[in-house]
Amino acid sequence: MTDHQVLYVGGEWVRPAGQERLTVRSASTEAIIGSVPAASAADADAAVRAARAVCTDPGGWSAWPPARRADVLDRFADELDRRAEDIITAICRQNGMPLAIARQIEAGSAARLLRYYARLIRELPIEETRPGLLVKETLVRRRPIGVVAAILPWNVPQTLMFAKVAPALAAGCPIIVKPSPETVLDAYLVAEAAEAAGIPRGVLSILPGGRELGAYLVSHPEVDRVAFTGSTEGGRAVAEACARLLRPVSLELGGKSAAIVLDDADLEPGEVRADLFAATLANSGQVCFLGTRVLAPRSRYAEVVELFEQILKSAPVGDPLDERTLIGPMVSARQRDRVQGYIEAGRADGARVVVGGDRVSGPGWFVQPTLFADVDNSARIAQEEIFGPVLSVIPYDADDDAVRIANDSQYGLGGTVWSGDPERALAVASRVQTGTIGINGYAPEPTAPFGGVKASGIGREYGPEGLASYQQLQSVYFPAGRPTPAGGR
Repeated sequence: MTDHQVLYVGGEWVRPAGQERLTVRSASTEAIIGSVPAASAADADAAVRAARAVCTDPGGWSAWPPARRADVLDRFADELDRRAEDIITAICRQNGMPLAIARQIEAGSAARLLRYYARLIRELPIEETRPGLLVKETLVRRRPIGVVAAILPWNVPQTLMFAKVAPALAAGCPIIVKPSPETVLDAYLVAEAAEAAGIPRGVLSILPGGRELGAYLVSHPEVDRVAFTGSTEGGRAVAEACARLLRPVSLELGGKSAAIVLDDADLEPGEVRADLFAATLANSGQVCFLGTRVLAPRSRYAEVVELFEQILKSAPVGDPLDERTLIGPMVSARQRDRVQGYIEAGRADGARVVVGGDRVSGPGWFVQPTLFADVDNSARIAQEEIFGPVLSVIPYDADDDAVRIANDSQYGLGGTVWSGDPERALAVASRVQTGTIGINGYAPEPTAPFGGVKASGIGREYGPEGLASYQQLQSVYFPAGRPTPAGGR
């Protein structure tokens, strides 16, 4: 069992201001595997003060040349790589992510993002001169936006942490991270890596805590920007708080994406089945962008249902630390009961259970992978985010009908189109109201913007766009032109 007694505040290990602790349980055994101090408002204040000092220090992180910051990010990546196996094991024990999935999704994601943004800030200019219409020229400068508060969920903790930490640090912003109470042990390993890499004081704080701490950070008067990933309900509360403060915020929220199988899709090769599993059921369904609504043409409906029946039946359920496991437990008893409630709602609405539908006996918060057929898109299981291993197969008549059903959702985060004709698939994909979509597979690409539309969120992470969201622009006008520096050009 891992018990931590201190907090990582402003790059230093300090005693918490309060006595409250967070207990971490194994999702697969329900046994206690660790505990950490719960950060209080006083701890948050200390973290914000340290971060604010970074922003105002003329020789501090925010004022460093980008290349100097990039060198530190590369060292941070190296230190995370050295701890990769320990980090992955901690994640699997905490949230039940199968080890095979963790190696695909979480292994190396943090280091990869750090190195990408290190390279990006070495390449991109932080200022440019533009010829003007009313003035001779304007100098446009990109500056750090200031103190960042990042509020994280439990499902993919490392990737989602560094989707915020990497571009924020690259831009010169100090950042305060609040991991989910369910996944705090891997966050301590991140803090150890940051210390070993020489991240300067004040630049990074990691504060374990619940919703109250997150709300306190979101509304803190000395926080300049908020980055939130979580439920749509939680995102609305964060957006309301930031709107009152006129505070920039990015929201990566829920999803109910459509996996559109066109009538010319080749579903026979084994790799296609693996790609379909990854796009619809990865991490036991606990990923926001998954295509949990499978749209199948009526001409091939029975075939698609049978295919997914085979996929679910052949996916081993069990210990997340077993390399063979593809479906692990839900993160908590509450989440297991929530998923089970949706399964009962699907039955009540008249959908047909093809596979699964029950809990798995024994310790751990397991739910059988469940496939529903004969689902109407208006049903709760087709409209609401379940966040578990539950798929609904919905019939459609033609491409236009598939697009209509795909867009008949409050969400718009991910999605896929499966077809033997990539151009036809692209034509269908271009009509789906979503922030991201894949052709014959789905994998968020770090160099391209990621985010949603409608109730799936506001703003974009990844790519140069992710870096830009942690920068503010300043225009300096030169009515007579920019003077030439003394000594020549």
